[in-house]
Amino acid sequence: MTDAVPSLDYEEQLAQVRRAQEETRKFVAEQHKLIAEAAKFQRERALYPIALAIGVIGAVIGSVATLIVHWIR
Repeated sequence: MTDAVPSLDYEEQLAQVRRAQEETRKFVAEQHKLIAEAAKFQRERALYPIALAIGVIGAVIGSVATLIVHWIR
């Protein structure tokens, strides 16, 4: 009895290797994109408290200015 394992010729094996390499390249590229996106979110997360503080300060200055204008009239 012979084994039922199909024999692959050289060209088929080479094609499989090339497909695997291309899939690996795509996977690595996607990982780089995800890492860059995560870094971006990390930077943005660090800036949220600063943006919030600037917004609060702006609101307080606007409120005080409004009170002063109404008080002068």
